[in-house]
Amino acid sequence: MSGDALSQDPAELRRRIDTTKAHSARVYDVFLGGKDNYEVDRAAAAAALAANPRGYLDVRHNRDFLRRAVTHLVEERGVRQFLDIGTGLPTGENVHQIAQGIDPGARVVYVDNDPVVLTHARALLTSGPEGRTDYVDADLREPALILEQAAKTLDFDQPIALVLVAILHFIEAEQAYPLVRDLVAALPAGSHLVISHLTDEMHPEPTRAVQRTYTERGFTFVFRTKDEVERFFTETPGITLEEPGVLPVHQWHPNPAPAPPTVDPEYFESLDDIEKIRYRDINDVTDDDINVYGAVGRKD
Repeated sequence: MSGDALSQDPAELRRRIDTTKAHSARVYDVFLGGKDNYEVDRAAAAAALAANPRGYLDVRHNRDFLRRAVTHLVEERGVRQFLDIGTGLPTGENVHQIAQGIDPGARVVYVDNDPVVLTHARALLTSGPEGRTDYVDADLREPALILEQAAKTLDFDQPIALVLVAILHFIEAEQAYPLVRDLVAALPAGSHLVISHLTDEMHPEPTRAVQRTYTERGFTFVFRTKDEVERFFTETPGITLEEPGVLPVHQWHPNPAPAPPTVDPEYFESLDDIEKIRYRDINDVTDDDINVYGAVGRKD
């Protein structure tokens, strides 16, 4: 698992990577200004951007929600351990960088089963000397395996934050709820559950237009309403949904997002729409832009 994953033959990893169709983690990377993607992923991102020109704000504010949630849990709730499932490609500030920037002794286990993410796993293991990070090659649908491997790094007698950011919308129908219950059941009191999730409830027309562009390229996701997202908290034994509840991610404990990199205006205008995203300031967000819910709960 974590050790075996990192020792895999690079040629074998390359064989696992399908560059003929877009992949959700790599498209996400495009919108975050990353470089670990392929032309097919950039084409999917461009099609989504054409369907909703401000759709990149969903991705960027989802990531900023992660920043604020981790900061809140370390500073306000004293959490020092994180289990981040559906990690995605390392880009910007990852969970361990945020947490260890506040407490260098924080521990983080990342979980993903994407071979592209796996090839970059070492970049996720650059913990400071006082903390620890590890990577588990597993699917969210394998909770027992995830918990077994995570226990090599995390202390399950101490609070852990389970981070499920932008991952549950890839799990069909009712399967998602028992998966969350199984994972939370293994966590001690004082642990937390962090979730963000796509929805078409607020702005159905542009959101479904973007969904069609992805469906045409071979991958889909499940939209859930606010009530359905709340169920991850209300139907998981021991979890209490914390204030301010389930909200569009930009409204959850808001504070200004970090400023984008500075760039020469002439150079900026020479870029295509996708390349311009990484230089755009996301603080101009409005309620009409966001189609992602976010929330945090505590296990009593």
